[in-house]
Amino acid sequence: MNLNELRYAVAVAQARNFRRAAERCFVTQPALSLAIQKLEDELGVQLFERSRTEVSLTEVGARVIEQAQRVLEEAGKIPEIARQGRDQLLGPLKLGVIYTVGPYLLPELIPILHRKAPDMPLEVEENLTAQLDVLLRTGRIDVAILALPYDAPNVSVLPLYDEPFTVVVPAEHAWARRAFIRPEELASEKVLMLASGHCFSNQVAEACPELQRRGGEVLQGNSLETIRNMVASGLGITVLPASAASPRYRSPLLKSIPFKGPAPSRRIALAWRKSYAREEAIEVLAASIRGAKIAGASVLALQ
Repeated sequence: MNLNELRYAVAVAQARNFRRAAERCFVTQPALSLAIQKLEDELGVQLFERSRTEVSLTEVGARVIEQAQRVLEEAGKIPEIARQGRDQLLGPLKLGVIYTVGPYLLPELIPILHRKAPDMPLEVEENLTAQLDVLLRTGRIDVAILALPYDAPNVSVLPLYDEPFTVVVPAEHAWARRAFIRPEELASEKVLMLASGHCFSNQVAEACPELQRRGGEVLQGNSLETIRNMVASGLGITVLPASAASPRYRSPLLKSIPFKGPAPSRRIALAWRKSYAREEAIEVLAASIRGAKIAGASVLALQ
């Protein structure tokens, strides 16, 4: 069995005629008929029912043709894969990104990346760190953008930038005119945070331990944007990464107030399998992220 025989069989199934199938495959009809007969003999089944006016698939033939089409489609990808191997900036890059980074980084990143690597579109998967870890290690994504600490066997990690946290309150809140907020002050307020599973909520809790020690009231939301809207409605206050509190997302109903220095922050990094072959793609992605204007972020030196 070879690909040509499978190709001929698929052509016959589509044309329902040996002569038209031979014309489509640019071979003589006897050569095509011989190849089909050889394939049927090798498989030990009849693929086609032949009559003077029509050719139809047998039941098993339909299943064989369906699989043959998949085989030919997959085989057709091999030249493209080889072409991508020669040019590491050619072809999609499967990027995973945590929920609290994606909406704020991607609008700044994609125009830069498109200029640097126009033939490398992003296939983006937003998820929690735990899920991105599984997708990365099983090869379902190529690279992930996440917050440190993160450590996994056979995975390389490249820190990119540090991003401070900021307090966001309703415009009519008593703190709205404050110059800065101390982390321990949050314990006296109703604080809205992401639901458990998001690493950002853990980082806020670590930065403001008084929240739990003093029994401060904490409500949970499913996304930063949902939390932002709840704060705007007057339900409470929250802590956001600086990128989520940039001018692009400001509202007259909200006021952002920095923490008293040194402000709590998080470190964002790239992670990819050490066996991943497109090193140049990783380098261009990292350079593009470092070139993005991420509000309040401090870009780290190349390591």
